[in-house]
Amino acid sequence: MFLTRRQMFLATTAALVMPLPARALSVDASQQLVTGLVAEVNAVIASGKSENAMIADFATIFDRYSDVPTIARYCLGADARTATPAQLQRWTAVFRNYIATKYGRRFREFIGGEITVQGAQPVKSWIEVETTVLLRGRAPLRMDFHVSDRSGSHKFFNFIIEGVNMLLTERAEIGAMLDRQGRDLDALIAQLGG
Repeated sequence: MFLTRRQMFLATTAALVMPLPARALSVDASQQLVTGLVAEVNAVIASGKSENAMIADFATIFDRYSDVPTIARYCLGADARTATPAQLQRWTAVFRNYIATKYGRRFREFIGGEITVQGAQPVKSWIEVETTVLLRGRAPLRMDFHVSDRSGSHKFFNFIIEGVNMLLTERAEIGAMLDRQGRDLDALIAQLGG
């Protein structure tokens, strides 16, 4: 049986727009992701670089290992539903720099310490990878990464340090910033991007 050009076009188009089969979310792949992340963070912490250089390195690490668009959209809250695609794109870029700077400075507190992966387990629709942060002169801290494959590959979308949930904290802080800007997303983008 021969296909007409129209049938061939429709079959090809359908194949291109159909979603790829989802990869199975894996405990091992999630733990490997966080192990790679931790190795890179430890290397930056031990590098002795300036704060600005370390923050730039953390931004690169954040891009490589996290689901930045999902985190940015979640932290924007209900305002993400009314944002235009162009606003979401600008928001994601500004948010990425904001988070890299904020948490890059936080990770600088780990200088002289080390992060180690303890294990991983499935929780609801994600994998939780537990790590321990060993710091000089302080009690160890627990830091958990939540990993999902919703973006098409294993990426972390949240972390919790000693019970403080990054996603929930940032959503509340971004919401407060939006309130101060009269819920004007463009004004917030300008504020954080400037």
